[in-house]
Amino acid sequence: MREQENWDEHAAFMDALVDDGFVVLGGPLGDRLKFLLIINAESEQEIDARLTDDPWTSMGLLRIARSSAGRSCLGHLATSERARGGRRLLELESE
Repeated sequence: MREQENWDEHAAFMDALVDDGFVVLGGPLGDRLKFLLIINAESEQEIDARLTDDPWTSMGLLRIARSSAGRSCLGHLATSERARGGRRLLELESE
């Protein structure tokens, strides 16, 4: 992953989403071609709007493969104020 074009810009963008509370948890899955993000979002439109500025999105290096709505039922995430608005699980695919 780190060898891909614009890695530093993509990593900084994703870190900012974490700092903002939009991304709660994320990382690569077993094959390292797919990634899972757990995010705070009200809608698919909010997700698209937030991810548009990721350099990897515009380069076609990362795309949403699947999105599912969900809620946290266990742990501290279940009691966070923003979690009541909606949580989404995103499966992303990388080129």
